[in-house]
Amino acid sequence: MRVVFWGTPDFSLPPLKSIYNSDHEVVAVVTIPDKKQGRGLKEVSSPVKQWAVENKIPVLQPELLQDPDFIQQLQEIKADIFVVVAFKILPPVVFTIPEFGSFNLHASLLPKFRGAAPIQWALIKGETETGVTTFKLEQKVDTGNLYIQQSIAIEPEDNFGSLHDKLSVLGSSVVVQTLDLVTSGNYVLLPQDNNAATPAPKIIKETCLIDWNKPVGDVRNLIRGLSPYPGAFFSYKNEVYKVFSADIAQEINLASAEIKTSKNEIFIGCANGSLKILELQKEGRKRMTAEEFLRGYTF
Repeated sequence: MRVVFWGTPDFSLPPLKSIYNSDHEVVAVVTIPDKKQGRGLKEVSSPVKQWAVENKIPVLQPELLQDPDFIQQLQEIKADIFVVVAFKILPPVVFTIPEFGSFNLHASLLPKFRGAAPIQWALIKGETETGVTTFKLEQKVDTGNLYIQQSIAIEPEDNFGSLHDKLSVLGSSVVVQTLDLVTSGNYVLLPQDNNAATPAPKIIKETCLIDWNKPVGDVRNLIRGLSPYPGAFFSYKNEVYKVFSADIAQEINLASAEIKTSKNEIFIGCANGSLKILELQKEGRKRMTAEEFLRGYTF
């Protein structure tokens, strides 16, 4: 199949590479426009664009998805299908262009965790299983009929970073399976159960604030779901501290938000137990283990 691939971040790269190395043909890549970053305001391309350029694949970077010139470009490519992995919402005038329509790879077992941050919310909510889903694009976001789902276990030590990488690799296999399925014509699309849908909204600053009055398991899950980025945080004496990893302390009982330290350990109380802080970062400083932190700082 002639494929136009839509994606931007690192999560998109393994699926893109997988299609490129399959029997299908990546005829173009669509990604976001270059952005000016850093002190020198140097223009930086998305990971997807960088890889596409290295592999001599045409790249489109529209400012507006409904721009008539861009739509004409897409029509002239004559792709059989569009594959979307971590990109913005496509309007119907775009996703209906190819003969076989468009499908999206979503990092959850839909209809659970519809929205912008499915990996983070699966961890924050304490799920023990997640996966990836390919579904046919429809006008309402993340509601389309399903092609394929594959699940994996969420391990107790997983955080956003590790689970992100696992699901990207899993998704790289599933997108090719989906293309093979569409090519064969031997499949049945399954509708989603909207009554079972759960949200996964965009992570904002308020999401990241640790509430020590919550149960200890919930606080640890918040930390896992936001590590290594953007990081769960708390304030102490007008200074901000991010926490990147923590374990439940079985034999330490502190009041909510109470802090106890030893020579190389930090404990903070929650509603029904305490957390042992393993890695943290004081605002303006580098990320450290608790032992490293306590060599130069104290609460």
